[in-house]
Amino acid sequence: MNISRRFLAIGALAIATTSLGGCGYNTIPTKEEAAKAAWAEVQNQYQRRADLVPNLVATVQGAAKQEKDVLTAVVEARASATSPKFDASTITDEAKFKEFQASQDKLSGALGRLMMVTENYPQLKSLDSFNTLQSQLEGTENRIAIARRDYNSAVQDYNTTLKTFPSIIWASTFQSGSKPMQMFTATAGAEKAPEVKF
Repeated sequence: MNISRRFLAIGALAIATTSLGGCGYNTIPTKEEAAKAAWAEVQNQYQRRADLVPNLVATVQGAAKQEKDVLTAVVEARASATSPKFDASTITDEAKFKEFQASQDKLSGALGRLMMVTENYPQLKSLDSFNTLQSQLEGTENRIAIARRDYNSAVQDYNTTLKTFPSIIWASTFQSGSKPMQMFTATAGAEKAPEVKF
């Protein structure tokens, strides 16, 4: 009799554990952490770009003194993109998120103008170091685009989880502190081709 009670208790414990494991309680924190990790990768890629830009600018300045205005704009954009400090709370605060995105978009625009300048000045393109840094910068911009895409995907998954059954039950009770996160959006006017003037 004592042995059968033990088996019953073990069986009940196994059923309870399986039920709780499959109830979705851990879904929200798991997806929230995945979105935060994707956000960290976005920040990592922006930091990589911020670290690379001074080297690019220093190389170009040596060969393109006549383009001081463009290079100054790049340096100023880099400074404004790296001066505000953003942490994980940024992704749930719409105003901070827009500020972060605007500063990064400003730097992207300045770097785009710098790349256009090089097309009109072949002597810049002949510098091996410039070509290497330009290639690294292009790769960095691609990495940023991929990191932003992955972040948006993780946020979409997380935000959807907060609104769908059965996770909505947990989101409105025990995990009521879980808030939807902000997604990256295209910069206003991004659908138009940039106008190049020299």
